[in-house]
Amino acid sequence: MHSLRGEESAQPLGPAAWDWNTVKRVLVVRLRSIGDTVLTTPSLAALKRFVPNAEVDILLEDWVAPVLDGFPHVDNVVTLERGSTAARARLARQLRANRYDVVYNLHGGTTATLLTRATGAKHRVGYKTYQYARLHNHLSPSSSLLWGRDKTHSVEQQLALLGWTGVPVSDRPPTQLAVTPEADDSIVGLLQSAQVPDREFAVIHPAAAFATKQWAANKFAAVAADLRSRGLEIVVITAPDQKPVIEELAENMAAPVIAFTDLSLPEVTALLARARLFVGNDSGIAHMAAAVQTPSVVVFGSSNTAHWRPWAQSAAEVVLEEMECQPCHGYFCEKFPEPECIKRVPVDRVVAAVERVLRETATAL
Repeated sequence: MHSLRGEESAQPLGPAAWDWNTVKRVLVVRLRSIGDTVLTTPSLAALKRFVPNAEVDILLEDWVAPVLDGFPHVDNVVTLERGSTAARARLARQLRANRYDVVYNLHGGTTATLLTRATGAKHRVGYKTYQYARLHNHLSPSSSLLWGRDKTHSVEQQLALLGWTGVPVSDRPPTQLAVTPEADDSIVGLLQSAQVPDREFAVIHPAAAFATKQWAANKFAAVAADLRSRGLEIVVITAPDQKPVIEELAENMAAPVIAFTDLSLPEVTALLARARLFVGNDSGIAHMAAAVQTPSVVVFGSSNTAHWRPWAQSAAEVVLEEMECQPCHGYFCEKFPEPECIKRVPVDRVVAAVERVLRETATAL
């Protein structure tokens, strides 16, 4: 039997598409990145709230799955090994054996759609606009139509697919991540070794997947210097293959940089949860910061801020240079030799945003 668990104010965006009392297993398919996974957590929470006695699983790519370690609103994280045809075939057999009643395809790509079909689930839900929409048997209109406005956030786009089938989503739940005890212990040890006081540091993430999203390292260094003048220590994080960005940032700093380049995803979550502030590019790490309610300032380049801004409960500001060609696909710049949208964002505007966010959240300490 479904239950709103005290969320009586939440409403669906359409009538129940089937008898929810018969649903025992639900799968959410959301392949790709860290940010995509974090932005799925409101949908998982809404589902589990609605059908607390059903099993709610999610299908993720294996490398990103640890983001949901300890997450309370999912029963099983099913993983797809990247780049292996044999692994996809094994996964398809596993998914069919799991006998899901309902599958939501929140991704829409070819692999996600084929795996959705492979489940053999009685109810397979996707958007009408998906390339292989015919492989679903419940096709939703656009999220813009369901929410009644032109621009929708990624979170709202995913929630709308559930809401259209009768799941209460109108309260637009926040993103959330769990801090596991093991990851938190590890981070406490690292911070103590680096002599970084708890809650008295800012995390800077100066890297990004594309040049159109990566603000200059020397500009991040200028922001870091301002944060130091406010009494905050600076912790810089990147992936191991992004060390050159840290090296460039360090060259522009007067004091040594505390840098972590090999944290696990649960450790990144734990670090962000202990930070006073997050400053970084539009990235999955920025969404992780919002999900643990860390105040944040995010520099945007090519991305659509209406769709990808932090889905934040805590104070968060987005800084961008508005241009006629922005937003765009972001894989490369089609108009200029270099991506001017991100290059033109001035340091003083980011510093001003930092000051506002710190001032707004000062009483919460």
